Amino acid sequence: MGIPLKKLEKKPYIRSKNLLQFITPSLLKLNADAVKCGSMKIKKKIDLLPNVFTAFSLCCGLFVIFKMSMVPEVTRELLTLTAGILLLGALADLLDGAIARVVKAESTFGGFFDSMSDSVTFGVAPAVIVLKSLPLHPGTDLAYLVTAAAMVYTVCGVLRLVRFNVSGLRALEDTALLEAHKKTFTGLPIPAAATALVSSNLFIASDELKALGDIDPTTRSWILFSQMLLLGFFMVSRCKFPSFKALQIRISSFRQVLLIVVFTVFVVFYGLMQHFSVVFLIASWSYVIIAWILALVRFILGKQAKTLQDFEPEPEEDIEDL
Repeated sequence: MGIPLKKLEKKPYIRSKNLLQFITPSLLKLNADAVKCGSMKIKKKIDLLPNVFTAFSLCCGLFVIFKMSMVPEVTRELLTLTAGILLLGALADLLDGAIARVVKAESTFGGFFDSMSDSVTFGVAPAVIVLKSLPLHPGTDLAYLVTAAAMVYTVCGVLRLVRFNVSGLRALEDTALLEAHKKTFTGLPIPAAATALVSSNLFIASDELKALGDIDPTTRSWILFSQMLLLGFFMVSRCKFPSFKALQIRISSFRQVLLIVVFTVFVVFYGLMQHFSVVFLIASWSYVIIAWILALVRFILGKQAKTLQDFEPEPEEDIEDL
């Protein structure tokens, strides 16, 4: 007795259909897992990007320290080179935080890594530049005082970074404190202190200042001695300094964009190339001086005034709690 042809055609079709129903969800799940795994790998690479900029900033500081330690004599060209490298480190330090906020890759590890990097690049390296560039004779009182001032500057910078990290952890638990933390800094930021100190050292050794009048090595040493103590004090002070995070630049027309571009090109290609020491000095000290003026105006107006409330000095009890 023969088997009907329809049954022979139906069984393979049913089996193929059942097999397809079994395989399709498995393939879809494998595909979803592969996409998820790939996205996780991409996210890890993106999260690593801010730390790459932090490491570059640290390398800039280490290069300056090693370079200054190996040369027998410090020249104006070397001071210009080290100042430019520290500027690159400062730019990388600015970008690592901005990138971390944009890609939402902020982490405790990144914050502490950034602080450790800043302590070397902006705490140790500028002090080494100043000590190496001054013609100090070992064993003299002036050499001892300048060395002590360099140590004070570095220690104050490290204390400033520690306080910043602790206050940042506290701000995560308080919304109002977090908003205030984004608008201002308590104490002079160490990159600003480093650029101010290095720019002063470079300007004192520059041809622009020599054209106005020569400064003897003793006077130069006392000037940098005073600046290191002053900058160190303001790094650990309760004074508020403006944060670039709070800047909200609004450009309403193409003409403004064009003017900004032309001005930037003029400053970069003419100012920095032709008068690097002068432009560097003005740019670095402008931030410090403007912050001092804002703090002074706030102090004169008093606590009752609503003007510049963000620049009211940090209460002493809050500093002691840190």
